[in-house]
Amino acid sequence: MVGSHTIPSTSILSDALVILGAAGIVIPLFARFRITPVIGFILVGLMVGPSGLGGWVKDYPLLGYVTISDVHRLEPFAEFGIVLLLFSAGLELSFGRLWDMRRQVFGLGAMELIGCAALIALGLAALGNSPPTALALGLALALSSTALVLRIVDTGTPAGKAALSMLLFEDIALVPIIFLLGAMGRGSEAQSTAELARILASGALVILLLLVAGRFLLPRLFAQAARTKSPELFLAASLLVVIVASAATGAVGLSPIVGALIAGLLIAETEYHEEVEGMTAPFKGLALGVFLITVGMGLDLALLFDRIGAVLLAVTAILVAKAVVTALLLRLMGARPGTSTEAGILMASPSETTLIVLGAALSARLITRDAAQFWQIVTALGLTVTPILAWLGNRLGRRVDRRAQVQLPPADDAGRTIIIGFDRVGRLVADMLRHHDKPFVAIDLDGDRVTKGQQEGFPVIFGDAARDSTLDRLGLDTASAVVLTMDEPVLAQRLVKKLRARYPALPILARARDARHAAALYRAGASTAVPQTLESSLQLSEAVLVDVGVPMGFVIASIHEKRDEYRALIKDEGGLERKPVLRTAALRERAAD
Repeated sequence: MVGSHTIPSTSILSDALVILGAAGIVIPLFARFRITPVIGFILVGLMVGPSGLGGWVKDYPLLGYVTISDVHRLEPFAEFGIVLLLFSAGLELSFGRLWDMRRQVFGLGAMELIGCAALIALGLAALGNSPPTALALGLALALSSTALVLRIVDTGTPAGKAALSMLLFEDIALVPIIFLLGAMGRGSEAQSTAELARILASGALVILLLLVAGRFLLPRLFAQAARTKSPELFLAASLLVVIVASAATGAVGLSPIVGALIAGLLIAETEYHEEVEGMTAPFKGLALGVFLITVGMGLDLALLFDRIGAVLLAVTAILVAKAVVTALLLRLMGARPGTSTEAGILMASPSETTLIVLGAALSARLITRDAAQFWQIVTALGLTVTPILAWLGNRLGRRVDRRAQVQLPPADDAGRTIIIGFDRVGRLVADMLRHHDKPFVAIDLDGDRVTKGQQEGFPVIFGDAARDSTLDRLGLDTASAVVLTMDEPVLAQRLVKKLRARYPALPILARARDARHAAALYRAGASTAVPQTLESSLQLSEAVLVDVGVPMGFVIASIHEKRDEYRALIKDEGGLERKPVLRTAALRERAAD
């Protein structure tokens, strides 16, 4: 009977229980402290692997139920996680966006990979390694982590876009790198140039077939799946497309992740891409967790402690070399100092594909087994600190941008409006002022918003409005008004109080979250405080009442009554002499008259 069997402590089912248990603990625990679960999964892998509790299984067999005995059994699941990650990247890209990024992918991406590999190889050669060995290690360590970087960074930001373009080129270049190492090899794994050409030609043919077939078949496949209204069938169709595309490119010698990327690009052109992305997201996260656990299990603590000085020195040297090369290339291509700094630090760590290239170099006898093990530990440590590098890069990028502020020429127009905060609300205010030919200048502490605004022709500068030096630079003594649009209540109140103390006659208009925040802004000295949710809520209430059959006269009366209640609340809590006029309502009533 099935019920009479027990689960062996070394079975794949036991390993699955460990992984699911780790996911159930790591994800919510680290999310509670707003820490990426990447570090948690790597630590779990270290704890349950051979260097942790897994090393005690022979003495204490029961530990087999909370450890993973065979790292290699997890490798297919880890690879599938990377495949799904590239698939999701393709879903977010589309062919149109990829074509727009061609200069960054094949220009910046190629220069970054070649530049980092050359610098690392020169350093290793100077330490006594042979040129083939130095080049093999340089190419391996120059790669950056697609799996982690794309999970951490927002690809909609300038730094994220730059990282995405470089990672895409590295994934495309992985197969040529492996074949190059094989051609350079001194063992039985050496590959001929003709073999490389054959693989690339057959790979190009497979990619072309996938593109043509996908254009015609995928819309019909997903339309049929959608008609069944079966989520299971829709999910099965999505995974089928990923597996077929990955298997097709893998069968001809290309990396399966190339096929996964193409599958994502093809589905991104259909109307079903959002549904597919939502359905595959849980699988991607879990499979990526498996990969990170295998990274942690690969850390040999005995070797690490035995050569701790050399390992830390190697990790530091690799991180610094890659960060410097990447940042300098971005600056040469016109990126902002902050963007260059953030992207350089973000791309500094080695990659999961570094382990693949190290294996290829070992098979080609370009490196020794001891050297391969040493650099595998360096790679694992680099992957572990990737989330910390992302946080550090973001902080340093902001600081660099703050010191390298973009200075606009002083405005000739006296009486311009100063907009503090260039988010969605600030952009709308700026657009309305520009439409009516009114002079203004906007300031924001987010370098990405500043760059985007300047590209669209808005007079936006980078700066911190909380600093006295920044306020002096804005020329508030001749401004017609200042508009605060930031969605940070405490900061807004402090800034209003400072502005009122320094410029008693300056009209200060501030965005408020609600009526109570508006009252606090009035107490701080605002001329006008506009609750952002009040008027929209009243308009929505008006529409609901009309639609459910309440007579229009009663609706208008109740809306006026409710608005007057909020005006009275703002007057009392704000210490005003009279009820404030809610400008949107006043203008609408004036227009109706």
